[in-house]
Amino acid sequence: MKLTDLLLAELEREAASSRLTLERLPEGHNDWRPHPKSMPLGYLASLVATMPAWVVTMVKQDELDLKSPGAAKFKPLEWRTRGELVAALDAGLAQAREALRNTTDEHLMTPWRFMAGGQVVDENLRHVMIEHAVFSHLAHHRGQLTVYLRLNEASVPALYGPSADEGRVA
Repeated sequence: MKLTDLLLAELEREAASSRLTLERLPEGHNDWRPHPKSMPLGYLASLVATMPAWVVTMVKQDELDLKSPGAAKFKPLEWRTRGELVAALDAGLAQAREALRNTTDEHLMTPWRFMAGGQVVDENLRHVMIEHAVFSHLAHHRGQLTVYLRLNEASVPALYGPSADEGRVA
């Protein structure tokens, strides 16, 4: 199986789980956080909605320096409604699908660098960076977001098996 096919399939699985989570977010709680060291709900939700679009950068650029002027496009989305988040997710997914469909496995086997102020933070093959810095990272933040849902009395979707809100097996 081709790397592009594997990554596209994983993108679709992540998309479905992210959509289920974003569709349950309480609106009007963007500044809420469970602890002073925690991210605000609005920022965390924005990450979950926009992370799939990071695939495009990893496919089309050789590196990203977070301190560069080009990194300004990664500013968190300011949102008021769940619909805005889902629309951002859909837009990022469409861009990621296109980038993956228009690349090759050979290209995905070339290095990609994540930088901060000219210093290398992480470097690996593109497909590894997509799997780790997008898909695994997205699952992590989506998991955090499901805790935020619970603490805000919103229902938690069954993402990797039943949830207490959707047919729990006891």
